[in-house]
Amino acid sequence: MIEIKKLSKQADNKLILRGIDLSIKKGETVAILGPNGAGKSTLLKVLATLIKPTSGIVKINGLNLKKDHIEIKKGLGYLPHSSLLYDHYSPLENLVFFGNIYGVKNVEERATKLVKDVGLSFFLNEPVKNFSRGMIQRIAIARAIIHEPEVLLLDEPHTGLDQGAITILNNVILSMKDRGATTLMVTHDFKQAAEICDRIIIVKNGKIVDDFKMERHNLGYVSEKYELQVEGVS
Repeated sequence: MIEIKKLSKQADNKLILRGIDLSIKKGETVAILGPNGAGKSTLLKVLATLIKPTSGIVKINGLNLKKDHIEIKKGLGYLPHSSLLYDHYSPLENLVFFGNIYGVKNVEERATKLVKDVGLSFFLNEPVKNFSRGMIQRIAIARAIIHEPEVLLLDEPHTGLDQGAITILNNVILSMKDRGATTLMVTHDFKQAAEICDRIIIVKNGKIVDDFKMERHNLGYVSEKYELQVEGVS
């Protein structure tokens, strides 16, 4: 589904990604862990076609990132740190707007269902500018999946969410997985990574230093691996 070979990214004479090799199967849910400045968000932005790699090959669903980036974008759902929402629009207006860009059929029905799925039906027609950080994040998640993407790229999606909203988000991610979506999630929340991901990748200094499958959602195992690779604690 996603094939990355010798991916490098340089900016301002600094090498941010250093020869990343990574293969992700269709339907996998993968967490990307690592310290600040490790290159996690940069990797996600390259996959989202927002920045060009300096070198290397990236293929998504058989399509080459350099040649077929427009076609690749159609199948991506991307949640960056910013919501990308229009704050004077309501959740319904925002989702209908983005849904129309992707040519979603029955877009108003789909948008209304997603607002319900993220637990904000009561605020369907309220301006987003009046929302809390957590509420905005929920609608931003709905925006990212309005077109039922094949690949979901999430950059710290649990930020600003209370426990109830975290549960809703995890259920949305798992429901996307049930439909066959492939998810890459940059996160600092080891607990959520352990609970919903099949696989964990640890990045340090622009390189993948560990890559392992999750077993029995063991949070302690994730923490031990991270400490060993990033903090040098054994």
